[in-house]
Amino acid sequence: MSERHQQVEDAIVARRDRVNDALPEDLPVKKPAHLYEASRYLLDAGGKRLRPTVLLLVAESLLDVDPLTADYRDFPTLEGGQADMMSAALAIEVIQTFTLIHDDIMDDDALRRGVPAVHKEYDLSTAILAGDTLYSKAFEFLLDTGAAPERTVEANKRLATTCTRICEGQSLDIEFEQRDVVTPEEYLEMVELKTAVLYGAAASIPATLLGADEETVDALYNYGLDVGRAFQIQDDLLDLTTPSEKLGKQRGSDLVENKQTLVTLHARQQGVDVGGLIDTDSVEAVSEAEIDAAVERLREVGSIEYARQTGQDLIASGKQNLEVLPDNETRSLLEGIANYLVERDY
Repeated sequence: MSERHQQVEDAIVARRDRVNDALPEDLPVKKPAHLYEASRYLLDAGGKRLRPTVLLLVAESLLDVDPLTADYRDFPTLEGGQADMMSAALAIEVIQTFTLIHDDIMDDDALRRGVPAVHKEYDLSTAILAGDTLYSKAFEFLLDTGAAPERTVEANKRLATTCTRICEGQSLDIEFEQRDVVTPEEYLEMVELKTAVLYGAAASIPATLLGADEETVDALYNYGLDVGRAFQIQDDLLDLTTPSEKLGKQRGSDLVENKQTLVTLHARQQGVDVGGLIDTDSVEAVSEAEIDAAVERLREVGSIEYARQTGQDLIASGKQNLEVLPDNETRSLLEGIANYLVERDY
């Protein structure tokens, strides 16, 4: 591991630890305990906290403060006030967790982050309520930052729009499973809606709350969109290449479930019968040998490398948008995180 990669991982871990410390304070288990235990279940199971880390790093870079020196709960704004950036970071993380809970319900996935999915650990009704609770809590958190009222309204509007777009992307993802032909352009649009917009929100909402101009907010949003799309492409690759125990779910599940990814779209263009690569429609029944053979075929026709290169191109595009930030250590870490998103192996 390179020194720079280690610095980026250390930056993620340091901010992840602070987010984890803040969660019990802002999202305590209270009555009804069953609901709040279920709401906290996936949050307590772990997670890299990449999106709140992006939010906190943008705040630090924008105000040009040394990393980890400013109090996130009482963070300086460009206009001379203070705002609670940790509440904003938690808003992003609980929205992410809300989407995971509902995704697992729709896909009937058994595992998430190495533990039973919420609807498996509890029950379907409780899982739905837990997701809905996290969704509403996010807006409570974002309303509680203490930022200027007009900026608070704008940030909440962006988060609400983001949630709408996530639902649109999820709907397209489901639709694509029933279609024989999906273009790479359609796939990238779906990924932008389902995954990338939350990275866009994570990067731009702190700029809004802290008083940045519209050009800066837009550039940071575009940074999030580019690296978020690259993140999803890398997730699709990891589904094929990372062992199940490290991935936290069954390797190759996307292929078994006939999900459209950039890898499979490219393979179809090369004449591969993607639907015939796996001879089962059950994630539980698929064998490692079947997945290995399917991955080798996808590698032979260049589909895995095509997806990997597309992700790299998006990262390069995304990093250019960071030029609106001061040239400081945290901006460099945001560039490093962009690289990390397509270099990670889990």
